[in-house]
Amino acid sequence: MKEYGITGWTNSQDNRKKVLVFISFMIIMVVMGASDSLRGVFALVFQNHFKLTTSQVSMIIMVSYIGNLVFLFFGGSFLDRFQKKKVFITVLCIWMSGAVLFIMTDNFIVLLIGMFLCMGASTLINTTINILVPVIFAASPGLIVNVLYFVQGIGTSGSQNAIGSLTMSFTSWKLVNMILITLAVLGAIFLFINEIPDVKQKDKKKVTYGSIIKTPAFVFFTLIFGFYFIAEHGILNWLIIYGTNELGFTTAKAARYLSIFFGGITIGRFVFAPAVQKLGVAKSIGIFGCVGMVFYVLGIIFSSKAIILLSLSGFSISIVYPTLVLMIRNFYENDRIATATGAVISLATIYDICFNAVFGKLIDNFGLRTSFYILPASMLIFCVLFLIFCKTVKPVKKA
Repeated sequence: MKEYGITGWTNSQDNRKKVLVFISFMIIMVVMGASDSLRGVFALVFQNHFKLTTSQVSMIIMVSYIGNLVFLFFGGSFLDRFQKKKVFITVLCIWMSGAVLFIMTDNFIVLLIGMFLCMGASTLINTTINILVPVIFAASPGLIVNVLYFVQGIGTSGSQNAIGSLTMSFTSWKLVNMILITLAVLGAIFLFINEIPDVKQKDKKKVTYGSIIKTPAFVFFTLIFGFYFIAEHGILNWLIIYGTNELGFTTAKAARYLSIFFGGITIGRFVFAPAVQKLGVAKSIGIFGCVGMVFYVLGIIFSSKAIILLSLSGFSISIVYPTLVLMIRNFYENDRIATATGAVISLATIYDICFNAVFGKLIDNFGLRTSFYILPASMLIFCVLFLIFCKTVKPVKKA
């Protein structure tokens, strides 16, 4: 490489170290997937244990989103400025400290602090792994990224099923976090005993957020991620309420459609990972994203008659998010990829925050069915913006 150098491994060391790092990444992704699911699984336990109002329960979600925004915005810069292995382990330790707060305390304010640390650190860890994969597994980054996100989905769904067999209590909450900390320590050990390649720039220049924001790709990426977040997370958060209140489903039936959607996202990342590797990131997002958009939009427009199409759309859009994150690196120089990724995803998170802040009021004023059309509109806008982006913005040429 002319301007940048990848440091850390030689070809003779690759295979063994790659296997160990991949094992570490898998363990950590399982832990993060399980950790992210706990907030919803134990919401009722929190409400009963701390005698919370509905507004106080919603604070848990809001603090989690704020944690995501803060950690991503500043964490990306740290990844570019300092050795990636040290930053990764530090963020993992921050996640562990949040989990320790869950175990050691019985106070709602401390619970919120723990949520801020765990959810923010978890999102930054996921993004860090996504950034590191192309450096470590240069021959097949699209395949590896989607397999790892599949593993994370297994962690999420597996933990939900396992926790469902426990007695739902505050003691169970602490026990689950003890198990996750143990697994996180195991993943950290595998990571600690291996080197992670770093990108070093000759004649290093200071990377500023101003230089990131001024690039042609930045506004497009922020809009693309933002509208995608509204579309995907809107289904995850509101489909059961929509199915029961508007479509007349039982809660169990609505939950089945949501499980098909989420299960499709999990399985699709594994099934389509080889296709992403073969087609490339941009073409994969274009094909699978547009096919999923058609199913998604038809599933909502035709209501209960086609709701299964909405659920099946999860299978097609499964590769969109991890592959989008992977795509960011093509539009920024190597020394600022993490900063750009953190800035894009953190600002796009604001779309999530704003959507959840106003969606309830829209429902009150216009009804749930009418307000729900924001979701297919967001998915359609996402696809249109992505196609325009691919036609008008060119990747950065790297030496």
